[in-house]
Amino acid sequence: MQQQVIIVGGGMVGLSLSLMLAKANIAVKLLEAVKYPNYDDQNVAPYHSSFDARNTALSRRSVQIYQKLGLWDALQQHATPILQVHITEQGSFGKARLVAEQEKVESFGQVIENAWLGLVLLTQVRQQPLIELIDGVQVTALTQNAEQVHIEAQRGEETLKLESKLLIAADGRDSFCRQAIGVGVDVHDYDQVAIVTTVQTSKPHEQVGFERFSALGPLALLPLPGEYRRSVVWPVKKGTEDEWLGEENDQHFLSALQQTYGDRAGKFEKTGKCFSYPLSQVLAHKQAVGRVILMGNAAHTIHPVAGQGFNLCLRDADVLVRYLVNQLSTSADIGNPDNLLAYEQARLSDQQRVIKFCDTVVRGFSNQNPLLKLIRNTGLIAFDVIPGVKPLVANYAMGLKA
Repeated sequence: MQQQVIIVGGGMVGLSLSLMLAKANIAVKLLEAVKYPNYDDQNVAPYHSSFDARNTALSRRSVQIYQKLGLWDALQQHATPILQVHITEQGSFGKARLVAEQEKVESFGQVIENAWLGLVLLTQVRQQPLIELIDGVQVTALTQNAEQVHIEAQRGEETLKLESKLLIAADGRDSFCRQAIGVGVDVHDYDQVAIVTTVQTSKPHEQVGFERFSALGPLALLPLPGEYRRSVVWPVKKGTEDEWLGEENDQHFLSALQQTYGDRAGKFEKTGKCFSYPLSQVLAHKQAVGRVILMGNAAHTIHPVAGQGFNLCLRDADVLVRYLVNQLSTSADIGNPDNLLAYEQARLSDQQRVIKFCDTVVRGFSNQNPLLKLIRNTGLIAFDVIPGVKPLVANYAMGLKA
């Protein structure tokens, strides 16, 4: 009898993981709290709570994972390669540049809007016979014993009772499942809110991504499909976000971008609707408890400064599937707790490295002390000229040294 996995949480991580499992011939019940749109028009990607206004910079490793799933042709239609990365600090002399051609790679990654990524993933999930998608359902109870995980969920007036040898909780930063199994978290509030939107500039982006550190916060400007379209992710101090939100503030926002970024992109001509998202680091004390695995933001929510969060989650999912397939190859129990603990240990090094890097960048560049600014800019120059440093950093950024 085929063993089945329950995944709670149908965001981009949950959808991707369910497709990986189905590719490995593992049946999945995928539960999502919010009702998905019908997506009748395949040329329109309406926003959904899981596929929102944000964009994702897919690392080279993430692209390889989607290629293995046979999804990259569909995703690539909506993605733009990053051929160069420029890192600077406003009002300072330091700068660093990574060039894909010099590092002998096709690109450093691909930028895709979450709405399109979600549309492609959801379409594939709905066509996959090994995945049973149950949306508009809220998990209300989770218990486990030595043999099974049991959950109860509510869909309208209907109560669902489900059980499985393995449950994967991918239900977000405030995970109900994580709380139900008694796993605590360490939380660090960065006192920042990310302003996210899409802008149009007078100069073409030429597949160049920029990270610009400013007194307001680290501004990421990434290329999007369309020669003059760029995504903006700009963490600003919490409490100031209303200054940028709303159509009446569009010109003020564009002017602030222009002042912070300079004329490298030409004139910032138009902005889409600005959205805001609070930023914090949330790290679960454990990721494997009995027959339950925490995945995605339920396991680790990190700052978006280096665009590593979703890529880290995809690598987690890819490794977990390998552990589960190895377990099943001997007809063993797919939810064996010892196997899940082994997976958790195998992922800690990569996770801790990425988490520390992102946190260090945020804290280091948020301090405007003149001495620290001097050290930072000297470091950027050193990065740009010392042989051997760029390939090492580029491989880590592309997820190829996990």
